Amino acid sequence: MIIKKTLLSLLFLVAATAAMAQLRINWGKDSPVRKLQIAEMAITNLYVDSVNEQNLVENGIRGMLEKLDPHSAYTSAQETKEMNEPLQGNFDGIGVQFNMIEDTLVVIQPVVNGPSEKVGIRAGDRIISVNDTAIAGVKMPRNEIMNRLRGKKGTRVRLKIVRRGVSSPLEFTVTRDKIPLNTVDAVYMIRPGIGYIRLSSFGMTSDKEIANALDTLQRQGMKSLIFDLQDNGGGYLQAAVGIASQFLPKDDLIVYTKGRVAPREEFKSDGKGKMENGKLVILVNEFTASAAEIVTGAMQDQDRGIIVGRRTFGKGLVQRPIPFDDGSMIRLTVAHYYTPSGRCIQKPYEKGDLKDYEMDLDNRYKHGELLHEDSIHLDKSQKYYTLGKHRLVYGGGGIMPDYFVPLDTTKFTDFHRKLLSKSIAINADLKYVDVHRKELKAKYPSFNAFYKKYEVPEELIDEIISEGKKQKVVPKDEAELDRTLPYLKMQLKALIARDLWDMSQYYQIINESDDTVKKALEILEK
Repeated sequence: MIIKKTLLSLLFLVAATAAMAQLRINWGKDSPVRKLQIAEMAITNLYVDSVNEQNLVENGIRGMLEKLDPHSAYTSAQETKEMNEPLQGNFDGIGVQFNMIEDTLVVIQPVVNGPSEKVGIRAGDRIISVNDTAIAGVKMPRNEIMNRLRGKKGTRVRLKIVRRGVSSPLEFTVTRDKIPLNTVDAVYMIRPGIGYIRLSSFGMTSDKEIANALDTLQRQGMKSLIFDLQDNGGGYLQAAVGIASQFLPKDDLIVYTKGRVAPREEFKSDGKGKMENGKLVILVNEFTASAAEIVTGAMQDQDRGIIVGRRTFGKGLVQRPIPFDDGSMIRLTVAHYYTPSGRCIQKPYEKGDLKDYEMDLDNRYKHGELLHEDSIHLDKSQKYYTLGKHRLVYGGGGIMPDYFVPLDTTKFTDFHRKLLSKSIAINADLKYVDVHRKELKAKYPSFNAFYKKYEVPEELIDEIISEGKKQKVVPKDEAELDRTLPYLKMQLKALIARDLWDMSQYYQIINESDDTVKKALEILEK
């Protein structure tokens, strides 16, 4: 039987080779594509052990792409879906922000006017079952819980909920709907006349979100803006163009792309911006990348905004999606991004050397670049000049800020870092808000009242320290504990504000101790 199967495989390979031979006119006698297909057929049909042909092909594609540049990549159908979803602008689901407390899903906030809020689900509710399947106390993975809650728009899901103060579980039937995925984290007036916007990524709806945020702030008297792109890893090019257009007059160049095969393509402002005038400061750091660097570079080269922070990541490669019928995708680099002055955003890399590329930020830290401005080595061979004021700027990868703000390594003690890494502080916060939500809302009906009067109780700090001891997370001495407490208390206050209101309130508290934000305020208030 084995001999028969081997003969059949050989006959198949011979037949396939003969069939491919007929394609020599198209492929050529020594075509690499022909060689690759023969290798795949040989492994699939003759290898000593059984192989998964799908995995074999996928591994081959990944292997080819890994030898090119750091950002060309292959993603399976599931990976492609997970990668695209945060940028799509919406998903189908029940509409709740949640977190896990001791293996139980607790609703932090229902989405305003979302399907859960409409049926009466509240902040603090515990979802214990979905369609009669228990999800609490069974150590179900978070992604599996999310998959059970999500589903196509219009479908229904039965939820059993435990509510504090109600003796027996409540049951709700929620009709799933489109749930918006907002990329704007915070919008508020940070000082009289000065607005603040923080953007987390560049998604399909980001330009509309920014336009709405500008409208909101301008109605409150905004004349100047702090636009926070710290930790923003980028996203869609069109979102970057749309957002940059909010600050530039018509036909100003924002970015252009150019590759070996791809001709130069320019992207210019559309003249429909809501803030073409007024002072603008953009905040960046070493995690600001891709689309965020496009906006930053455009504002700097057009002399439209002042850049504050640290040198950006340096991700300036244009990927073209090449989808397959099964939902998987190749994202192939086809061009480079260039700022209006001609600077290439992409930092240098060695083809195939992903490890060195991934260690770049660690190397920057070790060389002192994140801590001392004079440790930054500018490439003097890549001098460029801004288009308006003819200021000197440098290429060589990433965008160098106009005002450097060093990384504050004294803010977090080792004790604080361990409390965060083991989720001790965040879990204590969630439990505290879960127990005291009603009391806190009654005592502080508005965020302003909370901001001015609330102080983190000592019992919450004691609980965190006690839990730290249980997990062998303790301060070295009293001095380290004393250095830890002020920032820890401020952070806890911000987290409590987030859980009672939203992310804007979190940043209103956190930003008052952010050195980069303080530098931006200093510049604008001058």
